[in-house]
Amino acid sequence: MSKKIIFSNHARERMVSRGISESEVNEAMANPDRIIDEAECKQVFQKISGGKNKKILRVFVNTCKEPSLIITAYKTSKIDKYEY
Repeated sequence: MSKKIIFSNHARERMVSRGISESEVNEAMANPDRIIDEAECKQVFQKISGGKNKKILRVFVNTCKEPSLIITAYKTSKIDKYEY
């Protein structure tokens, strides 16, 4: 994704508490495995990472803002729940 993005304060706080780096989020945005349209103006960018213990990084984005606003991000091992 070449579009500019910014991080909400909420997203930055959650990323720190969850051990997610900006570079991981940028990678998920640039090369997502899947993009889900959640609602008008909201998309979820998903990226699978890890070898044996795979996790999915889910990045929630308000795409109507300019630049796009990262709302929050989290990792989960429940890959099947998100249709993988």
